[in-house]
Amino acid sequence: MKKVLFIDSAHPFLNEELQKNGFNCDLFYTLSYAEIENTIVNYHGVVIRSKVQLDKHLLDKAKNLKFIARVGAGMENIDVAYAESIGIKCLHAPEGNRDAVGEHALAMLLALFNNICKADAEVRNGKWIREGNRGIELGEKTVGIIGYGNMGQAFAQRLKGFNCKVLAYDKYKTNYSNEFSQQATLQNLFDNCDVISLHVPLTEETAFFINTEFFNSFKKPIYIINTARGKVLKTADLVKAMQNKKVLGACLDVLEYEEGSFENLQKAFESEDFKYLAQSNNVVLSPHVGGWTHESNLKLAQVLVEKIFKIN
Repeated sequence: MKKVLFIDSAHPFLNEELQKNGFNCDLFYTLSYAEIENTIVNYHGVVIRSKVQLDKHLLDKAKNLKFIARVGAGMENIDVAYAESIGIKCLHAPEGNRDAVGEHALAMLLALFNNICKADAEVRNGKWIREGNRGIELGEKTVGIIGYGNMGQAFAQRLKGFNCKVLAYDKYKTNYSNEFSQQATLQNLFDNCDVISLHVPLTEETAFFINTEFFNSFKKPIYIINTARGKVLKTADLVKAMQNKKVLGACLDVLEYEEGSFENLQKAFESEDFKYLAQSNNVVLSPHVGGWTHESNLKLAQVLVEKIFKIN
């Protein structure tokens, strides 16, 4: 019987379906790195989220490992190139939470444009301010999407009914214009966009790609959405851009201060840049829950089950 180690939790469907199909699953969510190091040799597969770095050292201990299943989209905590070079298949499930991310990005943008968070807090405190909460419409705006994979396409699809122009830039794709967006260069985005939404993985190439130089490249002030990874965007540079009116508002589901597990955010609360964002009425924040719906929890498991069965 093939053994699978669950280092992180997943929807019960994943464990149940694997067990039904001849796998023996060990649900060990609290293992330390050292404990994983000592036991990973016993496993055919590993299921993870973001808690543990599956680096070269750990992979070298995994002499019998055939697959790694990431319950989510990002793969930055796995040395994918090395794993695949030694015959380990690396699976992830962006199809499972793309709808959740697309909806969350849209929800944050609409909340920002219509002062929903500010107005809600005011009404709850007995303040009935109408003119001070006059919103702006998404219609007729030009929205730029950077990264046109599962998440970017899901967001574009949800923008279709808003009568806005959608430009999509993806360095690694060609001929990807569709009914939801028009293929564009980065310069096209700089020249035309009112809103930018980030949907790229965290790599050496994208780390702090969104910085002062990026913001200064736009011909007009923009709004920015980040539901990708926190370290794609330099917070200090965003604050400067907001202070200089190069950025009119931001929707941030992720922050550069997040640790690898996306849980510990103490660094953020101690940062003056974060305090600026937290006190701004032109910023909408959420705790890395863009892909975190009840539905996506199950869909992530379903996608991985299908992919695991294809290779076993």
